[in-house]
Amino acid sequence: MAKVVIVKPKNDKPPEEEGLPPWMATFADMVTLLLCFFVLLLSFASNDVQKFKELLGSLQDAFGVSVQRKAADYLALTPSKLQRKEVKMDSNDKRLLGLILRIKTVLDEKEATRMSTGVDAEKDGVVMRADSAQLFIPGTCTLKPGAHKVLDSVISILKDHNYNLVVRGHTSDVEPRSIKFPTKWELSSARAAAALQYIHQKGRIDAKRLKAVGYADTRPLVKNNSEANREKNRRVEFYFHKPARDSW
Repeated sequence: MAKVVIVKPKNDKPPEEEGLPPWMATFADMVTLLLCFFVLLLSFASNDVQKFKELLGSLQDAFGVSVQRKAADYLALTPSKLQRKEVKMDSNDKRLLGLILRIKTVLDEKEATRMSTGVDAEKDGVVMRADSAQLFIPGTCTLKPGAHKVLDSVISILKDHNYNLVVRGHTSDVEPRSIKFPTKWELSSARAAAALQYIHQKGRIDAKRLKAVGYADTRPLVKNNSEANREKNRRVEFYFHKPARDSW
């Protein structure tokens, strides 16, 4: 009886390697290089934005406008640390630049430039400052006859722009006391309220757009170490801010 012999073909294939296939390592290297490439692009784009901000800051400097941080940062001046930090304008500040220029124009029109001590941009709005000595009789909350020039400028801005207003009263560390104003808190609050009342009644501005607050001597601009500096700290600020921001 014949025997049947089955010959199996010899397996010449090399044994399969363990782990990931070689093509996957190459693919991973390519993805890593692409990631590095996009990171470089992002860094270049960030530098361009920074240059744009610096250019915009140069523009606002040309107009004599100082740009500051939000109130909680730049007004936190204490005897131990008196430093005002400045920042460059961002995209929101570009819209405020037009308001700043408008305020300066209105002050010129109302002949109130001399009574204003500056116009500054904050994060959510614009602050216009005026000396208390220019607006009020010393030691009182009674408006002087010429105070209407500044207050009428404020009314004009509120009628032309959809901004709300906070009137902020400030004093120095030394103020005369009286029965009506026993502390600096009463005096600063009463002056802010008097200015707000004029704006509300004379300009017929909606009361929902207006606020008044007194800070006494808690937020000085400069150190209260001389009479000249105390005069700078005795001021009333008119803070025009966006309606969406309930800012003080």
